Amino acid sequence: MRKLGLLFYILFTLWSCEDVISVDVPTGESRLIVDAFTRVGVTDSLIPFKIKVTKTNNFFEEIPVTSLERMVLLVELKDEDGFPTTGVATFAETNSGSGIYVPDPCCAINEIPTNILDFDPIFRLIIEHEGKKYYAETKYVPTPIINTISQGNNTLIRDTETEIIISFEDMPNLKNFYLFDFGFNEFLLTDDEFYQNQEFKFSYFYDQIFESGAELDVSILGIDKTLSDYMNQLLEQSESPQGLFQTPVTTVRGNVFDITGLDNRDIFDNVERPNDFALGYFSVVQEQVKTLIIK
Repeated sequence: MRKLGLLFYILFTLWSCEDVISVDVPTGESRLIVDAFTRVGVTDSLIPFKIKVTKTNNFFEEIPVTSLERMVLLVELKDEDGFPTTGVATFAETNSGSGIYVPDPCCAINEIPTNILDFDPIFRLIIEHEGKKYYAETKYVPTPIINTISQGNNTLIRDTETEIIISFEDMPNLKNFYLFDFGFNEFLLTDDEFYQNQEFKFSYFYDQIFESGAELDVSILGIDKTLSDYMNQLLEQSESPQGLFQTPVTTVRGNVFDITGLDNRDIFDNVERPNDFALGYFSVVQEQVKTLIIK
């Protein structure tokens, strides 16, 4: 009995010494998130703009969608004499509360055909949200086709891998950056430093075995250096299965700037206001897709 009483005493003492520990998670001012990564396929007749807006939230909380006061897109082209001309397209939310914006279907003038991409347009996105105005600017980036895609037999680390072998021709006489999308939230960045103006062939390894007959869609997207640098930062942080374009763990600055109160387009990037920006990126890039059927 004496031993049993001692055991109860020890257990009671340990239980009574437990403290409730409060963990302070980082908080800060909520930021607008603009997911405006626009992929243009070779069969698209209209540029498939579909822009999602959300807001940052505290850790462990859901990312809330948000609605805008206004979103417009300015498209600048040069006429036959080299003089710039600008068209304007207004955007509307697909469904109230969805946070997803597309060219307003009310008017055909808001449709943006892909044939304008041959004239090297400049796209300027203007967003008004909760009393602030945001601005982003981008140009279209083309990409080459994937020449071949095949299944390999090698492994890199373990036996539960699938090798695919890809080849493509670098676009000539340019400094090029490419993003490969292998599906399953798997991405690869590359540039043509060591294969400029040449065919490039490489292997990629999925960390899984696929059933015979499975179809894998692989995309190559042309990007510029600024977007490549941005994507590289995201890839370094995106280890979770939530996806590359979810809110990053730390603040990664894209090309969407807070221009509230500014009236000079030449300083739209807020060099004197480094903390005034939204998260996310606005881009218009070409996408070439090739499908591999697993044997």
